Amino acid sequence: MNATAHPALAANDAEDFTAYVRDRSAALLRTAYLITGNQFDAEDLLQTALAKVYLAWPRIREVNARDAYVRRALVNTQTSRWRRRRVAECPTENLPETVVVHDPFGTHDLHDALWTALARLSPRQRTTVVLRYYLDMSEAETAATMRVSPGTVKSTMHHALNRLREDVTLRDDVALGESRVAPRRPQLAAAA
Repeated sequence: MNATAHPALAANDAEDFTAYVRDRSAALLRTAYLITGNQFDAEDLLQTALAKVYLAWPRIREVNARDAYVRRALVNTQTSRWRRRRVAECPTENLPETVVVHDPFGTHDLHDALWTALARLSPRQRTTVVLRYYLDMSEAETAATMRVSPGTVKSTMHHALNRLREDVTLRDDVALGESRVAPRRPQLAAAA
């Protein structure tokens, strides 16, 4: 990228952007992590989204709209990645990411079981669950962020919740209080 194609921000905009990133990066990274399910992919996603937001920063005057703008950039960037990878994905009956290890501390069993169950959802279902339940967005806000209709959000959420209800591993882990998943979070992106 050369300097003539994308000029640098004015000094006050650059300082404002830097302060915003410094103040909000932890929360934005958590959101990116929930969307990708992988720390490294989340860091890449956030960096790419912030680079896009940097170019648009002078146009984002509404202070309250900044988080929504960055969330939209995160979702759009991740969606673009899914579309590029979609051809290379091969569905399999058994997911290779599942690791069978006992969590010796026992306090994170349910948390890990939920992460594993979320890993088995499709990227769109996982994003919908994250936006609706983790970020506590309404159906309309989720639809606007994902650029789909509210009906699509309802349908996607319905299918995602059914898959989570039918997840035998998750049901067993909740019922027995024992986890058969690794204490580390699984890789959610199965495409290579």
